[in-house]
Amino acid sequence: MDNQAEVRDFLRTRRDRITPQQAGIPTAGRRRLPGLRREEVAMLAGMSSDYYAKIERGHLAGVSPEVLDALARALRLDDAETEHLHALARAANPAPARRRARPASETVRPSLQRFLDAITAAPAWIVDQRADVLATNPLARALLAPLLDDPDARGNTARFTFLSPAARSFYLEWERTADASAANLRTAAGRDPRDKALTDLIGELAARSDAFSTRWSAHAVRLHRTGTKRIRHPDVGDLELVYEGVELPDHPGWTMYAYTSAPGSPTEERVKLLGSLAATSANT
Repeated sequence: MDNQAEVRDFLRTRRDRITPQQAGIPTAGRRRLPGLRREEVAMLAGMSSDYYAKIERGHLAGVSPEVLDALARALRLDDAETEHLHALARAANPAPARRRARPASETVRPSLQRFLDAITAAPAWIVDQRADVLATNPLARALLAPLLDDPDARGNTARFTFLSPAARSFYLEWERTADASAANLRTAAGRDPRDKALTDLIGELAARSDAFSTRWSAHAVRLHRTGTKRIRHPDVGDLELVYEGVELPDHPGWTMYAYTSAPGSPTEERVKLLGSLAATSANT
């Protein structure tokens, strides 16, 4: 990926979304564009206009964390966007720290799989930064069966979301899920721009899905740690689930997720039913 282009487009889109009124900058007369000008961002961040212009052209190498934080405050970046900006700066370093080499496919160690399997009341699974589902417990396998068994998805949540027609029925809030999926990949690409498998996936989605291309061009990023997901499962019906994600430090880019539901809710009963159906199927 072109780091300078990523920096340029990310900063421009963040600058364009903030009005002078939001930034507390007085204006006189009509402005051609609604966003901030470069010199206004520079003033808010406490740097020269020339220096900010250089940064927005994509030159982040050597920019200090303090300057990045000042720029994040000026542009009103959230935590995910601030982290993304720092990741882009690390990638721009002419001598980046070498990352642990990773094979194209990694296997979950048996003890980690046993840990997943020990979680019996909630669907739990592990996904990597490329959105590949690496491991599940039996309940997650049953819950995610439409995705895992879909030939278009090949076990990848992003492919399922953007390339499989079934995704629009499975995800009751497909637009929201699609926004999050593209933002997750943008965040991962900022953290690890040298991951060829990730870059190839992004290229595949951009070539095959207009919905993905539109979202990719927005340069949205996010931290996928907690939230809600509404699913229509073909065996048990509509589910409203809360997910929690925990990053696995031994495997950079891996996250373990679990879905839970409110006690006594219809979703709780349906998840129990799904578990029973999965157990019956496994024993037949």
